[in-house]
Amino acid sequence: MSTSWDSDDEYMKFIQRMNPPRVVIDNEASQNATVVKVDSANKYGILLEVVQVLTDLNLIIKKAYISSDGKWFMDVFNVTDRDGKKLRDAITINGIGDYIRKSLGADSCFVPTRRRSVDVALSTDHTSIELTGTDRPGLLSEVSAVLNDLKCNVVNAEVWTHNTRAAAVMHVTDDLTGSAITDPERLSKIKELLCNVLMGSNKVQGAKMVVSGEVTHTERRLHQMMLADRDYKRSDKDLFDVNVRPSVTVANCYDKDYSVVIVKCKDRPKLLFDIVCTLTDMKYVVFHGNVDAESPEAYQEFFIRHVDGSPVNSEAERQRVIQCLEAAIERRVSEIWHKVAEEVNCFIFWLFTKCFQGLKLELCTGDRVGLLTDVTRIFRENSLTVTRAEVSTRGGKAINTFYVRDAAGNPVDAKIIHSIRQVIGQTILQVKGYSEHPTSSPPQESPIRFLFAGLFKSRSLCNFTSVLSSS
Repeated sequence: MSTSWDSDDEYMKFIQRMNPPRVVIDNEASQNATVVKVDSANKYGILLEVVQVLTDLNLIIKKAYISSDGKWFMDVFNVTDRDGKKLRDAITINGIGDYIRKSLGADSCFVPTRRRSVDVALSTDHTSIELTGTDRPGLLSEVSAVLNDLKCNVVNAEVWTHNTRAAAVMHVTDDLTGSAITDPERLSKIKELLCNVLMGSNKVQGAKMVVSGEVTHTERRLHQMMLADRDYKRSDKDLFDVNVRPSVTVANCYDKDYSVVIVKCKDRPKLLFDIVCTLTDMKYVVFHGNVDAESPEAYQEFFIRHVDGSPVNSEAERQRVIQCLEAAIERRVSEIWHKVAEEVNCFIFWLFTKCFQGLKLELCTGDRVGLLTDVTRIFRENSLTVTRAEVSTRGGKAINTFYVRDAAGNPVDAKIIHSIRQVIGQTILQVKGYSEHPTSSPPQESPIRFLFAGLFKSRSLCNFTSVLSSS
């Protein structure tokens, strides 16, 4: 890390110690939400840090008022719990206030992601592998097979796909010792083989792999990786209809020398984080903002400038901001459509599940070795493709979520689901969102995402957490 970065860090820590963040939590100012007020010395990226902390605490931001035009940062957030209720427990409220202050203080663990090139830096607990490449059927299965052959155990992972591109952050350990992999020759071999798998037949965009020990926020890192991989560039075959895309507009406010970004879309958890993360990583500063997500449609308005002080000053730059923000929102698109699907008719549900992530299945049972292999083998034998998975083990229980389609990318026939549930267990495997599907077969069409085909073929993935996006 350069001396200039060290100097900047020490200066910012000095300023923060002289002006520690002030956090006030008010449970009386709003009828429906708990109000969190944050005042702090201003610095680049502080809005993202605050939103990230609130998001990591599983708080839902219903409203926000943002002001950081000057040397001081003053924000107000109306938040609820995941059930949409105010925070009532005094211990919880005090703990949240203390956590926010500690997270934003001079000795916080926030580490900006400054790395832009491939490096090898290892922690003692695990080796972190970052992957980007072209999405295709069975990609993750191939990646996990390579790691398994190289005696690497995946202990944690998050995987996203969007617009034919895939990105993953995986934590792996040596299969025998359970510790980080440190042998340079072995790391070089892992890089070589995984890059070959990731590249596939796409020689244009290619693939990248980084082995790192940096402490970063995984979801922010995934946003950065997909942004750098230009997943915002749409292909002619993109099935994401323009009529259901989020509405993003960018216009200049010439009298104040700002650019105004307005986002309108279906509200969901982490929406504000995704947008602010992308603006920050594109080197824009939010000086003022207003967020209203109390209705089903979220409205977000930001007054921004580039870090060099200029507003958006060309049509090409304006289009790029729009495309990047659309991509940031769409990377978690399944969270929107499966909520919508529960409220609309059969045809719309069929359309959404066809075009996006697939039918949602939830499995809950006692954990055992080989459980995931057995379940996904049953899916595969019934010609189902896993397009997204969230896999975890809690207190001896396996709690897994699968989004599935048939091999052609179409909705799953109800008879197949019934047959699978008979084999696995009616109470163990639940269908979420809708219990039936149209009986008529829709036209054949190429699937959009294939990353999770053959997800759990390797026994080394029994404790693997694979998350396209977590809500």
